[in-house]
Amino acid sequence: MKIFEKLLQIKESRGAGYFVLIDPDKQDIEKAVQTAQYCEASGVDALLVGGSLLFTHCFDEVIKRIKDSCGLPIILFPGSTKQVSQYADALLYLSLISGRNADTLIGQQVLSAPIIKAVGIEPISTGYMFIESGSVTSALFISDTNPIPRDKPDIASAHALAAEYLGMKCVYLEAGSGAKLSVPDAVVQSVRQYCNLPVIVGGGIRKPKDARAKVEAGADFVVTGSIIERNRDADLIAEFAKAVHVNES
Repeated sequence: MKIFEKLLQIKESRGAGYFVLIDPDKQDIEKAVQTAQYCEASGVDALLVGGSLLFTHCFDEVIKRIKDSCGLPIILFPGSTKQVSQYADALLYLSLISGRNADTLIGQQVLSAPIIKAVGIEPISTGYMFIESGSVTSALFISDTNPIPRDKPDIASAHALAAEYLGMKCVYLEAGSGAKLSVPDAVVQSVRQYCNLPVIVGGGIRKPKDARAKVEAGADFVVTGSIIERNRDADLIAEFAKAVHVNES
């Protein structure tokens, strides 16, 4: 079974799926492995690995060590073509559809496609959208794009529908790593009601109740990153998982 199909099954059975993002630049390999093990023991459904920048020269080693230490699916969340690894299970094949930068819409995808084919991991075509979050995040700066205004859910919905019509498999509403504000529930709800694609929501989610609110607004998958990096607390991860898995609580 492909990873994307497995994720859809998880969403169906648990009500929504919970992903934790591991940024290799924000922790050493041992801590990344420890976080992955905490996640597996605490009900996380999959790990995203990647970041806007990449200072470490050990990306492949990080992925391999995580893969060897836990059984969760590892899905790459690449900030560039340098973040492709044969040791991962899948890759979010991101096109930054909220921006108008040709390089992040199609340029990086052309460069990475032959590498993804060569290493044989599963690409998951994803319409990636930045939503205004109260500050300029690293991803926003690096991509040289403007976010969708947080008080314009209709604009976000139109972009999501375009992603559906272009044949993408899901959409990702992103506030950004360490964002001051998460994606507004009203934006999540509008996108959910306007398109049929699975909706991933991440960035600025600091409390389990906030994660639950995203699911209740219509998110199919919720991602946390910075809050787990700062705390690395198995109990907190379990609280997030419980909040997201609405069919089990």
